[in-house]
Amino acid sequence: MPEGHTIHRLARDHAGWFAGREVRVSSPQGRFAAAAAQLDAHTLVATDAFGKHLFHRYDDGRSVHIHLGLFGKVFHHALEHGVAAPAPRDTVRYRVEAAGSDGGHAIDLVGATACELLDEAEVDAIIARLGPDPIREDADPERAWAALQRRSVGIGRALMDQSVLAGVGNVYRAEVLFVHGLHPDVPARDVDRATWDAMWATLVEWLRRGVKERRIITVDPKEIGVPRSRMRRADATYAYHQDHCRRCGTAIRRYDLAGRWAYACESCQPPPGRAASRSTASRSTASRSTASTAAPARRRGASHA
Repeated sequence: MPEGHTIHRLARDHAGWFAGREVRVSSPQGRFAAAAAQLDAHTLVATDAFGKHLFHRYDDGRSVHIHLGLFGKVFHHALEHGVAAPAPRDTVRYRVEAAGSDGGHAIDLVGATACELLDEAEVDAIIARLGPDPIREDADPERAWAALQRRSVGIGRALMDQSVLAGVGNVYRAEVLFVHGLHPDVPARDVDRATWDAMWATLVEWLRRGVKERRIITVDPKEIGVPRSRMRRADATYAYHQDHCRRCGTAIRRYDLAGRWAYACESCQPPPGRAASRSTASRSTASRSTASTAAPARRRGASHA
């Protein structure tokens, strides 16, 4: 499923191609035909993205809401002057075309989970159900923090809950947990505030960069000695789709977590039980160390008496 940076990139591209232009709208597949007929020859005013939701806003106050889901794709056709867009495939649910000084553009939407025409109140209702989107300037990390504090499920599950945090998918989930040393099964409400603030800052940086670069890169180029422009997909992540940890060499554990693959280096990201055992052992060691240094002090005090 495309992650939030991809949807924001689509919104940016579509605004550049269509915003302020009268567009031709059709539905070769037929499932969106009634709505397409109402929008045809209208002006597409603006585009917007919130998490994994894309909105095409039209001059009649309504919007086309698109959610790509697992299988949705958008195909782009750059048009030359006087050349029509290629005939759409029968599976195209929503086609948008517009002429322009650059010749024009057309997009075809196929396989999306949602493609629907909504009024302003219905759009607002969708956005109200979502958590803050790290890409957006109006995002409030406090809302996500408050939501995490109410959840006893693992942080790995909580980060994929779009009502907690909008736009984060499986890749960013795996990578941000690795970078901050959290196992996916650590209870969300056990994550401390300093760690959450650092995670939020990381996600903001990664997601916004993903919009610009049109790809996900979470690895620091200095660690592997390869510039970002030359990184292969296999170089670009620490844990996601890796066989071994890029930092310590431990085998990456891949397991089903609520229907999606989770990835973790259980050396760099100790599971909750193991982390607790380490903490207990550390406290026990510290106690023995304190006792061994305190006893002689008491004996020395007694001898002076």
